[in-house]
Amino acid sequence: MGRRSAPLWLLFFVMAMAWGLVGGVLDPVAVSALVVLAAGAYACNAAPRSWLRLAYGTLTAALALALAMHKLPGFNNPLLIEHVVLSAGAAPFTQYANFDKGAVGLVLLALLCRRVHAWPELGEVLRKTVPVLLLTIIATLGFGVAAGVVGLDIKLPQQTLMFVLVNLLFTVVAEEAFFRGLLQARLASAVARFAWGPWLAVAVSALLFGAAHLGGGLTYGILAGVAGLGYAIAYQRTQRIEAAILVHITLNVVHFICFTYPARLHGV
Repeated sequence: MGRRSAPLWLLFFVMAMAWGLVGGVLDPVAVSALVVLAAGAYACNAAPRSWLRLAYGTLTAALALALAMHKLPGFNNPLLIEHVVLSAGAAPFTQYANFDKGAVGLVLLALLCRRVHAWPELGEVLRKTVPVLLLTIIATLGFGVAAGVVGLDIKLPQQTLMFVLVNLLFTVVAEEAFFRGLLQARLASAVARFAWGPWLAVAVSALLFGAAHLGGGLTYGILAGVAGLGYAIAYQRTQRIEAAILVHITLNVVHFICFTYPARLHGV
């Protein structure tokens, strides 16, 4: 039998950690945490018994959450945008390339998320996703305008391309892989015998996503919950993580380009 080659994502993951060590973004403690995350996710997917999958999944979820919330030491995430005012009257915006959160997204996406595997399948996913995407944008930003959090402000700042790429790779993928690909999918599977089970998973996923954003204030948490409901429905309709990622990044880009970003100074 021929030797199996390492998957591309794993090669990228190892190279990124090596560059992170050399560049001072990571120290050995951070690398150890990332290796444990990848091992836990792999074991969660490959374990032969359900109780083992649950144990490894719980470990993976806890570690992924700690990494995404920047609670573990050893990371020196590069600062890309610092206190830039993008809209008149808006709070200043700062953006980091968060290696810890980006690594969570890569590992969970590669090992634990249901993904599109063929072009015809992608077309079907897009067909089911676009209506949810439009409704999510209207509902979330409409509520944001009504609540005074944002206002119409069409712009194309010089940081736009950087924002989109970094937001997608270091924020959106990680959040959707965690809240939809890991939590929602496994909760839905656990209660699949009930007719209402999948929609319970949608609701819990959205509520937890909103709760995770309460640090920005109650109104911001509610806005995140509304958006999270759209992401969760997109995932439920398609059972593919790309749908939730597409809705999430599109909403963020429309918000960035067409409305006050990140929010009015006293809007949250």
